Amino acid sequence: MAVIDSQVHVYEANRPERPWVSTITGPAHVTGDEQVAAMDALGIDGAIIVSTYTTYRYDSSYAQEVHTRHPGRFALVKPVDTTDPAVAEDIAQWASAPGAVGIRVMLTFAETKDPLDPGLNLALTAGARHGMAVNLFAWHHLDEARALVARHPDTLVVIDHVGLPQPYRPDGPDIWADLPKVLALAEHDNVRIKLSGAGTMSAQAFPYDDIWNPLLRIIDAFGVERCLWGTDWTRAVKSLSYEQGVEAFRTTPHLSDSDRAMLMGGAAERTYGWSPSPGA
Repeated sequence: MAVIDSQVHVYEANRPERPWVSTITGPAHVTGDEQVAAMDALGIDGAIIVSTYTTYRYDSSYAQEVHTRHPGRFALVKPVDTTDPAVAEDIAQWASAPGAVGIRVMLTFAETKDPLDPGLNLALTAGARHGMAVNLFAWHHLDEARALVARHPDTLVVIDHVGLPQPYRPDGPDIWADLPKVLALAEHDNVRIKLSGAGTMSAQAFPYDDIWNPLLRIIDAFGVERCLWGTDWTRAVKSLSYEQGVEAFRTTPHLSDSDRAMLMGGAAERTYGWSPSPGA
């Protein structure tokens, strides 16, 4: 199976022609070429670019430019504005874009988290209609996320970043406190979960042994074929290197070879219906 990073962010340096909305956690720029070079150095075949909400909000044009330059290495996910009455039309148009495999709903930052909100429901309905996996960012709002998921059993929903707040802070609340709510989401067959950014949840140094007990509970609940490894590069940069985000999963003794292959690529292929072609 291919090795696929289920969430990376690429972006240009802040410039007037494409200004940032706000400052991202990471280097001054991570261009598509730079991301490909980093992936090549670590034996990563492909990645899902999640167009960067922090810098570009709902404008996915830079991610699309990167895909045009490296079509065999990347698939694309775009955040959508659930307050826009035309969100369904936006999703329909996005579904025809080269490389598009999903949309992203930023529930944590939404004006309303109400599972009955028309905009949220319209986005999930349109996602299913157009074959788009709906990536759901739901930190601190897993109850609302579960209710929303239950209303849309035909929509493929991918929970971002373990479903839990990241990164670990020694003076903060228990980072795993809502783990039971994450496990409850596994009861819904249409839900997948990214273990993206998991290394940032460790209170220990690399290889982050303390994350494996809760991660294995998630893998057991969902089944490994519904769990997607990812680094969340570059947001994770203050906690670990890109190499550490890869090697913590590639070298851990907690996974069998078959489970590792599924987690680090096979599940992403199944979820997004996409496989990288590094030679393209």
